[in-house]
Amino acid sequence: MREKLLIVDDEETARYGIRRALSAHGFLFLESGDLASARKVIRTDAPDLVLLDLNLPDGNGLALLQELSLAAGAPRVIVITARGTERIAADAIKAGAYDYLAKPFEIEDLRLRVRNALEDVRLRKENASLRQELGQTYGALVGDSAAMKKVFDLIQRVAPSDVTLLIEGESGSGKELVAREIHRRSPRAGGPFVPMNCAALPETLIESELFGHEKGAFSGAVGQRKGKFELADGGTLFLDEVGDMSLVTQAKVLRVLEEKAFERLGGSKLIHSDVRIVSATNKSLSEEVEAGRFREDLLFRLRVVRIPVPPLRERREDIPLLVDYFGRRMAEKMGFEDFSVDAATLERLRAYPWPGNVRELRNAMEQILVLAQKSQLTSDDLPPELFAGETRGERAGDFAALLQRGYEEARDWFDKQYLTVKLEQFGGNISKTAEAIGVHRQTLQYKLKQLGIKKKWVE
Repeated sequence: MREKLLIVDDEETARYGIRRALSAHGFLFLESGDLASARKVIRTDAPDLVLLDLNLPDGNGLALLQELSLAAGAPRVIVITARGTERIAADAIKAGAYDYLAKPFEIEDLRLRVRNALEDVRLRKENASLRQELGQTYGALVGDSAAMKKVFDLIQRVAPSDVTLLIEGESGSGKELVAREIHRRSPRAGGPFVPMNCAALPETLIESELFGHEKGAFSGAVGQRKGKFELADGGTLFLDEVGDMSLVTQAKVLRVLEEKAFERLGGSKLIHSDVRIVSATNKSLSEEVEAGRFREDLLFRLRVVRIPVPPLRERREDIPLLVDYFGRRMAEKMGFEDFSVDAATLERLRAYPWPGNVRELRNAMEQILVLAQKSQLTSDDLPPELFAGETRGERAGDFAALLQRGYEEARDWFDKQYLTVKLEQFGGNISKTAEAIGVHRQTLQYKLKQLGIKKKWVE
């Protein structure tokens, strides 16, 4: 199949010159003179590569580049800039461009960069095909939902670069696994991956952990110690729960990012470290900035590219895959030859909201198998908390029976289980629960009364 190359330039002569220079390579050429038509061509014809001029009649090409950087399956982009605008070109690379060319350019330089970009496209397609053959795993990540495929695509696109990344998601959703997969696929894969949980240490220790210390720097510093920045030299430093750093520490981290150098506590020697920063948070850092708890300039530094990781409740179609994945791993550890879950049990696992996300599911599967001491699971093997307050005699875990109910009855059953679990998750507080699930407090109160959920809750 011929590879599609889209040329976006408002000058017809420039488009003709590029077409002619590359005509011997058998490409299918597409052309646009502005952003609006370029968006339409990308949407309808799915080009493999875009040669994008930044100065266009209806806006700056960087806007289109930023849109493509967030879209799954987007084409590779080579940005074309005017000579002397290398700073803009650098911004374009950070925004997701594969490469850039400065006008006027040599024909051989154009051909080389196009050839390299298309080789990268071919490798990506081969990798995607291989992943499909191997199943629904991406390193240690498991999923076949549209939401996870978008995460996989973002990993594939950002891993080769050195831009700072911010991974956003709830606790237990797999943020560290995403960070490790990015490192594994990056040019830094041969270097160390150094994780640092910013919420796990008191303020008095976090700076020593990050920057290291010299002997005698403080009481208890009996020797020199390297910090995480130094240990991660040549590799990736993963700052987990970065939103929990104090403002004082934030200022020092920002300085390291700007100067790419630091001093150990109690030391005067300037230490340089070549580190890629990948951060993660379960908070909205924009809200933290508004509340004065997080520096806006540091947020801009850390969030060059965002990678949102969806909670498990928003990708329920992945639950059977995860159940099978964790179940088989645990069954193998326990010496069982096979693993299976009947349909009713699987539906019960799908219906549970998993507030602790993938981590909670993994722990649940280990608990279930250890207690059941068998690998062919039924609903009787599930712990009571997975039944959202039902007694064993009332369970709707028998999915076949559930399907015999009318639509309204089945929907009310699900609403009852969902709301009971969410209320318990927020300590029975109606206001907090309503905010978390996106409904008005009065709506939630009415629904609880309608469903007959009479347990006493906190207003």
